[in-house]
Amino acid sequence: MKIYIASSWKNQHAVEMITDLLRERGHTVISFIEEAIETEGRSDLQFDIAKWIASDDGQRKFKYDTCGAMESDLVIYIGPSGTDAWAEVGAAWGRGVSIYGLWAKGEPAGLMRRMVVWFVDYRKLLEVVGEER
Repeated sequence: MKIYIASSWKNQHAVEMITDLLRERGHTVISFIEEAIETEGRSDLQFDIAKWIASDDGQRKFKYDTCGAMESDLVIYIGPSGTDAWAEVGAAWGRGVSIYGLWAKGEPAGLMRRMVVWFVDYRKLLEVVGEER
């Protein structure tokens, strides 16, 4: 199954761990974190965000993230996250992609949380993903 993980950089380690666990189970995972690290490296991720968004690299990553979300079989949202992750969830939902989410304290989503099938335990989420193969 092709899976995109929508989340925030503040959840970097959770995204990397879930990515590894899904791949160990035979899934293809599209990772915004791996894409950024491949381009910028692990230590060079500090920059002027407004300038970067307007740059060619920002445009390329925008396409990578939105296409990754809309063209996957499943999106996994790891919260709490911000507006970019929720925009990816909305784009995927609009295309009919299934969305699973890991609920965490501090999740800001209101009514739009109805787009997501929520889990409070990553092990249960992985179990359900495995059943859908």
